[in-house]
Amino acid sequence: MRMTDSNLSTRYDPKQVEEKWYAVWESAGLFRPEYCQKINPNAEPFCITIPPPNVTGSLHMGHALCYSIQDVIGRWMRMKGKEVLILPGTDHAGIATQKVVEAQLKAEGLSRHDLGREAFLERVWKWKEESGGMILKQFKRLGFAFDWSRERFTMDDAYYRAVLHVFISWFERGLIYRGKRIVNWDPGLLTSVSDIEVYDEIRKGKLYYVRYPFADGEGYIVVATTRPETMLADVAVAVHPEDERYRKFIGRKLILPLVKRIIPLIADEYPDPKFGTGAVKITPAHDPNDFEVGQRMGLDFSNPNEVPVCIDEHAKIIAPGTPYHGLDRYEAREKIVEDLIAEGLLEKVEDYDVPLKISDRSGQVIEPLLSEQWFCRMKELAQPAIEALRDEQIRFIPERFADVTLRWLENIKDWCVSRQLWWGHRIPIYYTEDGHQPIAAFSEEEAEKKAGCKVTQDPDVLDTWFSSAIWPFATLGWPEDTKDLRRYYPTNVLVTARDILYLWVARMIIDGLDFMKKIPFYDVYVHATVLTETGKRMSKSLGTGIDPIEFIDRYGADAMRFSLLVQAGHNQEIRFGEKRIEEARNFCNKIWNASRFVIMNLPSSKDSEEYREFQQRLEALYNNPEEIKLFLELEDVWILSRLRSCALTVDDSLKNYDMADACKALYSFFWSEFCDWYIEIVKSRLQNPDTRVLAQSVLVYALSEFCKLMHPFMPHITEEIYRILPGIAEPEFLDYTLFPSLPSVFTDTEAEALMERQIEIVRAARNLRHEIGIPPGKILPEIYIEGDGVNENLLRSQANFETIRIGKPKGNFVSVNTNGVDLHLPVEGLVDFDREIVRLEKESQKIQAELERLMSRLNDRRFLERANPEIVERDRETADTLSQQLQKILERKKQFEEMKEK
Repeated sequence: MRMTDSNLSTRYDPKQVEEKWYAVWESAGLFRPEYCQKINPNAEPFCITIPPPNVTGSLHMGHALCYSIQDVIGRWMRMKGKEVLILPGTDHAGIATQKVVEAQLKAEGLSRHDLGREAFLERVWKWKEESGGMILKQFKRLGFAFDWSRERFTMDDAYYRAVLHVFISWFERGLIYRGKRIVNWDPGLLTSVSDIEVYDEIRKGKLYYVRYPFADGEGYIVVATTRPETMLADVAVAVHPEDERYRKFIGRKLILPLVKRIIPLIADEYPDPKFGTGAVKITPAHDPNDFEVGQRMGLDFSNPNEVPVCIDEHAKIIAPGTPYHGLDRYEAREKIVEDLIAEGLLEKVEDYDVPLKISDRSGQVIEPLLSEQWFCRMKELAQPAIEALRDEQIRFIPERFADVTLRWLENIKDWCVSRQLWWGHRIPIYYTEDGHQPIAAFSEEEAEKKAGCKVTQDPDVLDTWFSSAIWPFATLGWPEDTKDLRRYYPTNVLVTARDILYLWVARMIIDGLDFMKKIPFYDVYVHATVLTETGKRMSKSLGTGIDPIEFIDRYGADAMRFSLLVQAGHNQEIRFGEKRIEEARNFCNKIWNASRFVIMNLPSSKDSEEYREFQQRLEALYNNPEEIKLFLELEDVWILSRLRSCALTVDDSLKNYDMADACKALYSFFWSEFCDWYIEIVKSRLQNPDTRVLAQSVLVYALSEFCKLMHPFMPHITEEIYRILPGIAEPEFLDYTLFPSLPSVFTDTEAEALMERQIEIVRAARNLRHEIGIPPGKILPEIYIEGDGVNENLLRSQANFETIRIGKPKGNFVSVNTNGVDLHLPVEGLVDFDREIVRLEKESQKIQAELERLMSRLNDRRFLERANPEIVERDRETADTLSQQLQKILERKKQFEEMKEK
C-alpha cells in the first residue's frame, strides 16, 4: 500500500510544495528517458524538442502557456507508458544578444569596434555564461519536466558544425548564392532583419502628388507617392495596361523631376488604378514591389547606372553633387518637397495613413534596401514539404494552419540568410586575394588547403532562423548518427505560435525532409496568443505586460499553469487577468481542503480491523470492480460513473490538444460532483461505523484517480496529495503511474440519471428556501413532497430539513415542481410578508430596468449591424434569463400578497 505517515497541513503552501517536489524529481532523474527504461525497457519513444527561447529572454505569458502545454503532453505520455524525451535549449538570438552586450559597452564608453571581433565575441560568451539562459531557470519554477541533461544551445560546438554542414551542403548543390535583392534593412542595427523581427504600424503621413513632365515638353503625368525622397533613384513610371487614362501614353519618355534623368512610362500589372492617380514611380532599389517590376523590365541589378541606390545603410541620402547628399531620409524629404514646390512640380499634398514596417529590435523604421547578401533558393527545397502537407503527413491543430502554411510554401521566395552581425554562425565562405570563386569550408585551415593560399572569411553571420530550422534533428546529434537521433527522430509534436509558422515551422519541415528524408514532427499544435483582459497585446514597453514569476510567487506554479490551460483549446486568443489565476488558486485550495477531509476520515490506525476492511474494499475497486459494484450505494455508483466519464473526456481532449476541455472537465468533476455533492452526501455515512468503510474506499479511489488525471496540469499539488493517500502498489512517482483507464463497468447511465434526478430535486428545494429568504445553513422543520422516487435521506441532509412529509401542508406554503415531484414548503412563521413583498418589488424593479436597457439596445438597428454577433447573441440570452427571473419574482410577489390577505 502507498501511504506515508504524514498528513496534509491545514493550509496549502504552494511555494513549499512546489520547491520540494521539483527538487525530488530532478534528483531522481525523473525527466530523463533512462528513468523510464529502467521501469519499462520496451516503452515506445516519444519526443518533443521545445521551441528554443532566446538566450536573452525572460519568462512572459506566451512562454508560460506554450511550454506548459508541452509539459502537459509529456507527462500525459509518460503516464500512457511512453519513454518521453522533452529536450530543452536556447537560441543564441543574434541581434538581441549582440544588442544587450553592445549596450553594456556603450555604458562603458566603448563600442564593439573598439574591442575588435574576437574580443567582442569573448565578451558575449562571458555574458552568456553569467546571465544568459535565465528563462530555463524560470521554466523550472513552472515545474516543467524537461531533460536538462540534454540541454542544447545553438552556438554549442556540435550544433555550430551542424549549421555549417547545412550551408556548405546547399552551397555545393548550388542552392546558396550571393546577389543583390531587396531586404528589410535596420538602419539602427545596420543589418538586414527577417520578417519576424519587424512589425507593421500605421502612422500619420502625407501623399504627395508629383508632376513628371514628358521629355518632349508636352504635358506631364502626376504620380502619387508617400516617399518623395526615393524619387532620386526612380527608373520608370508605371501604369496598369488596362487603365484607359494612360494607355495612349505608354512608351513615352519622362523627365525625372529634380534629377533631370530621362525615364520611361511603362505598363505593368502592379499599379492599382484606384491608388492616387493610378501612376506610380518605380524605384527597384528601395521597394520590394518595385524590385519585381524592375526584374520584369530586365534591369541589370549589378549595374548602379541601371538600378541606382539613393539611400545608404545609415538611412542617409546618396546623391553626390546634389543638395540632398548626406541628409537623413526625412530631412531630405522636406528639402525635396520644398524644391518640387519651387519648380512648380508638386500638384497637391493629402493627409494619408502610411503603412510602415518597424524593427522590433531597434524601433527604427525599416528601409527596404537593395543589398548584396547571401540568399538560399527555396522553390526546389520547398517542393518535398509541399507534397508532405498535401499528403497530410503532418497534422496541424487547428486544421486551417495546414492550408496557411501550404500557401506560403507554394509562393515561397528566395531567403536572405546573411546578417551583418558579429554574434552568430559566421558564414563559412572564404575568399582568395585574387578574387577567384569563393570557397566553402568548415574552417580557415580547410579553406586554405583547398585554395592553396591565404584566405579571408566572409564577415557576415547567418540568420538565426537558419540555425533554428535544424533544431528537431541537430539537437539529437545530427549530422552524427547518434543513438538519440535514431530513436527520437522524427519528433512527435511541435507546440508553437502562429506568427512563426513561415519563418520557423515551414523551414523545419523543409530542412527535415532535405537532410533526414523524414518530416521533423507528426503534429503541429498552434496555441493561442495571450492578451490582456481588454484584448490588448501584452507588452512590457506598453505597460500591458504581466510577469508570470510575480504571479507564481503569489499564487503558485500549478495555479499559474491551470489559469492558462483552462482557456487553451483551439482558439487563437486568450484574455488573461489576475482574476483568472485567483480562480485557479481557489481551485488548488479546494483540492487541498477536500483531500484533507478525505484523509482525516480514514481509519485512525492501520492495524485496526476497520482499516483492513477499508483496504480490501479499495483493492476490490481496482481489481474486482464488477464484484464491488454490488455493494455500492447509488451515490457511489454515480460518482464512479462520472469519474470514468471525466477520464475519457480528459484523454480524448489531450489527443486533440484541447487543454481547455480537459481542464473544464476536471474542474467540473472535482468541484461540483465530487466536492459539492458526493462528499456532502457521504458525510452522514462516515459518521456511522456500519456504512463508512465503503464511503472511505470510494472517496480514496476517486481522489487517487483524480490526482492522476490532474497531474499533467497541476503536477506539484497532485504529487503531494497522492503520496499521502493509501492505494495499491504503484511506481514511486505519479509521472510513471498509468493514466486512468477506468473499467467500463463503472459507466452506469441509469445510475447517473437517477442521481441527477435526486440532485435536481434537492436544488429545487434549496431554491425554494432561497426565494423566501431562508439562509442555506438554517435547518427547517419540514417539507412536503408529492411524487414517487424521492430519496428522502438525501433531500433531508442536503436541503437541511428535519422531516420529510408526504402530501400537502395546511395553511400558507410555496411550491415548486421538478422531475415529476411537487415540493411544498410551509411559510407560516418563516416569512415576514410585508418585508418580502417590498424586497421582491425592489428586485423586480431592478431587473425590469436592466431588461429595458438590454431590449433598447437589441431593438437598435445600428447596434445589430455594427456589434459582434457573439455580443448580440449574449445580450439576447441575458434578456431571456432576466425575463424569466422577472416572471418568477412577480409570481412569488403576487403569491405573498394573496397570503397576506388571508
